Amino acid sequence: MMNQYETVFIMTPVLSEPQMKETVEKFKGILTAAGAEIINEENWGLKKMAYAIQKKSTGFYALLEFKAGPEVVDKLEVAYRRDERIIRYLTVKLDKFAAQYAEKRRHNKTNKED
Repeated sequence: MMNQYETVFIMTPVLSEPQMKETVEKFKGILTAAGAEIINEENWGLKKMAYAIQKKSTGFYALLEFKAGPEVVDKLEVAYRRDERIIRYLTVKLDKFAAQYAEKRRHNKTNKED
C-alpha cells in the first residue's frame, strides 16, 4: 500500500550551501533505498523561524514529497533524529484532497518558471 507523504525539515543555519544540499541528498537516498518514489523536492532556502530553536533564529527549509509505505516514514524519522544537522521535521500523510492540491501547486509553480 503506497501512501503519499510530504515531509518538511529544517536544517541548522551554520551549514554551507554544499553541506545543505548533501543533507537533502542523504534523506532522498534514505527514501529511495527504502523503496519510496520521490515526487517533488523543493528547497525553500534560509528562512527566519517564528521562535528560536536551539538558540538559532533561522534555518534552511526543505520539502520532499514522496509515495511510500508507512514503514518508510519510521525509517526516515529515525534518520532525522540521529542527524545533528536537523533542527525540526514534520511528515504528514496526504489525503486525496491534499494530494490534488499539492499536484496543482506543483503545476502552477512549473508554469510560473516557464
